[in-house]
Amino acid sequence: MKLTQIDFPKTQYFAEEYPKTQIFLHHTAGGPNAHIVFQGWASNPDKIATCVSISADGEVVQGYSSKFWAYHLGLKTSVFTANGVPYKSLDKTSIGIEICNWGQLTQKDGKFYNYVNKVVPADQVCTLDKPYKGFKFFHDYTDAQIQAVKELLLLWKEKYNIPLTYNEDIWGITSRCLKGEKGVYTHNSCRKDKIDIYPHPKMIEMLKSL
Repeated sequence: MKLTQIDFPKTQYFAEEYPKTQIFLHHTAGGPNAHIVFQGWASNPDKIATCVSISADGEVVQGYSSKFWAYHLGLKTSVFTANGVPYKSLDKTSIGIEICNWGQLTQKDGKFYNYVNKVVPADQVCTLDKPYKGFKFFHDYTDAQIQAVKELLLLWKEKYNIPLTYNEDIWGITSRCLKGEKGVYTHNSCRKDKIDIYPHPKMIEMLKSL
């Protein structure tokens, strides 16, 4: 794993330690460079970030230790209430991984467009067998990114004793997630309005192999 530590402003995260119980997989809905992702977070006063972001080439860029935290879930109490679960500040007890990826794509005239109407090359498109949240075409997670996610999950399993058992319910809101149950989740596990990460076949295969 190629890991690059950067000088991320200490004002952009909370240097407070909480027991880590969950890992959340996100994608950025942006370009391929994780360094640029952290530059964007550095300019945001709301302490929104994950400790690592993964470039398209598999480089893992780390801005702060996984034992600290920042806001990465955007949770509202209404989600907990609707699911009959008391509110928990899951940002504090979870670790976020951001994958540099455009996310859902729309096909027009034989070309694939991201949500900012830029063309994504056809060889970077993942076509799902069944649409996910209304979309069949997505920007492909690279093999290098999937491998980097695998190595991070294995690392944090050892460090924080977080189980890596794959559960099918992580692609939608699950009370397991909201209750703070230990494990690996996606942003979809706690947010109905999110589409990250999407059920990429190779990503699922990797998660099942752990």
